[in-house]
Parts: sequence; structure tokens; C-alpha cells
Amino acid sequence: MIQARGYAAHSTDTPLVPFSFTRREPGDDDVLIDILYSGICHSDLHQARGDWGNSVYPMVPGHEIVGRVTQVGKNVSKFKTGDYAGVGCMVDSCLHCKACRLNLEQYCEEGATLTYNDKERGSDQLTFGGYSDRIVVKEHFAVKVSDKLDLKAVAPLLCAGITTYSPLRHWKVGPGQKVGVIGLGGLGHMGVKFAHAMGAHVVMITTSADKGRDAKRLGADDVLVSRDADAMAAHAGTFDFLLNTVPVSHDVNPYLALLGLNGTMALVGALTPLDPIPGANLIMGRKSIAGSAIGGMEETQEMMDFCAEHGIVSDVEMVPIQSVNEAYERLIKNDVKYRFVIDMASLAAEQPLAA
Repeated sequence: MIQARGYAAHSTDTPLVPFSFTRREPGDDDVLIDILYSGICHSDLHQARGDWGNSVYPMVPGHEIVGRVTQVGKNVSKFKTGDYAGVGCMVDSCLHCKACRLNLEQYCEEGATLTYNDKERGSDQLTFGGYSDRIVVKEHFAVKVSDKLDLKAVAPLLCAGITTYSPLRHWKVGPGQKVGVIGLGGLGHMGVKFAHAMGAHVVMITTSADKGRDAKRLGADDVLVSRDADAMAAHAGTFDFLLNTVPVSHDVNPYLALLGLNGTMALVGALTPLDPIPGANLIMGRKSIAGSAIGGMEETQEMMDFCAEHGIVSDVEMVPIQSVNEAYERLIKNDVKYRFVIDMASLAAEQPLAA
């Protein structure tokens, strides 16, 4: 077994603290990665605090991982020692169901194995995430990261990036389309960057006019304040696609009114019930409301290559691992533009507790 250390949550109401644990020895199909940077996702906070009712402790969060490959198994062909690699929200799947055969491992019919707060496939061993110094993962579930990119700002691409890239690609966003991105946060700011790079006319849809300047810096062509009834009416029926990043229950009907004929709104944030939707709001205009979850491994690699080609990374604020609990409190207040990333070099200063 390989000794590892990181930060872990031990209950719903205690802070993350230093933690020592073990990872499996790399197998023939595995890579060992020394973690350089780990993004902080809002779902890390929800899982650590048991908000979704499925938390298992001890828990080492983190599924936005960038690091350097230090060991490869004999069957590994995609990586060599010294390469930069990324690991996202999943580390395994059945690889034989219809979804997996379509390179959509996130929809694995047997359930994808999550990077943390899960059990390794066929084992009772918990999976531990990226708030740690190293990780062992199957080659298939790691992506190559270009050294052209700012590595610390690459980390959130493994969740926030692919969560927004995948629906934009699936619904074939491109030149000649008017695309709205609803909500300017960790997901929304990536949606704006991607839609702009894909050549669409991008409108940032927000409740706050104050976010307009930043939206345009990120690539938005226009800003629509959703609380302005006259402005919403002026844009009614003109959008080809809406990327809805709002993370909580809300009324989607005003946004459906923005869609034109055959328009689609894809949800990537809200996991809880939405306000009622009258069928007429979909029937009139043959509109669609859909959902999308991260992306498969092939698409995640495609996104990484797209980012390298277009120079796209997340806007990040760096924090040491010792400040992770403070970062969580700020995350609750949406006090970050737009993603926290942990510099895992700070872990070297720790004297970890016993596992």
C-alpha cells in the first residue's frame, strides 16, 4: 500500500483536519499522480457537511485534480512519467454497459465510481479525493493536461469546465446561435468562456446588473438582467440555447419564454425540484428542457485539448490547505471569483494525524 496524507472530514459538523491514509499500489493499468492542485467545488462542501444524506466518513474531498505522473503500470500507453494529468469526478465505471460503450461513463448503468465518498469497485475500500498529496487511478480515468496552460487554473476544468462544456457540445453550440448563460458563478463563468470560444453570440443572464462588466470581460456580448421585465420581454423568443447553472430550486418559466422555436434549456446546477412548468410553455415553440452531468472521459480529454487550443482556464483564487475551512465558509457566501484552488505544496508543512 502507498502512504498518503491530506485533509479529511470526520462528521457533518466538524472541520476538515489533517489525515493519514493508504492508497492501493498502482496496478498494470494505473498511474500514480503527485497532486499539485485541487479545486474546491461546491459539492465538496455539500458532501463534507452531509447535505445530501449520503456522506461516508472519513472523507477526503476533491474531484478537480491536477498533478504530475510519477509512476505508470506496464499496460499504460497514454502517459509517461513526468506528464501532467487531470482527474475529475469519477475514477471507474463498469466499462461495458451501453453508456460506457458510448464513452459516457458518467451515466454508467451500474453507477460510476466517484473520486471520493464512494467505494472502489469490488471493494469496501473508500475512495479518497484530491485534498491529498497523491492519487492512484486507472489510466482510462485520467486526462492529459497541456503544459501550455496555467496548471493551477486548470484544476476546476475537471468539474466546472466539463459540466458546462459537455452540454454546449452536445447541443452543437456554434456560430450563428444566440446562447444565454444563466448565473455567473463557478459554472457560469466557464459557460461564458466556452460559448464565446465556440463562436456563439453569448448573453449573460443574471439577477445582478453589477455582474455585467465581469461577464463581458469573460466573453459575453451582452448582459440581460432577469429582474428587468422589459428587458426579458425584449429578448423573448430569441435564444437558441440556454445553459442554466442556477444551483437551487427556482422558476424556469421566465427563461423558457426566452427560447425560440426548437430551443433547449439545459440544467447543470439544480438537483432539487423546480417550480411547476405549464406544459404550454414547452409545447408552444416545441421547446425542450434537459439536464446534463459532467462528461465522459473522451469528451473531457476533448475539452482539455480545446482549452489548450483556445487558452481557456478558470478564474481562480489560490488558498493553502490550512485555509480550506475558511474557504468553505466563504463559499457559502459566494465570496470567490470564481473558484478556489488548493496549492497542495502547502500540505508539506503539515504534521498529519494518524489514520
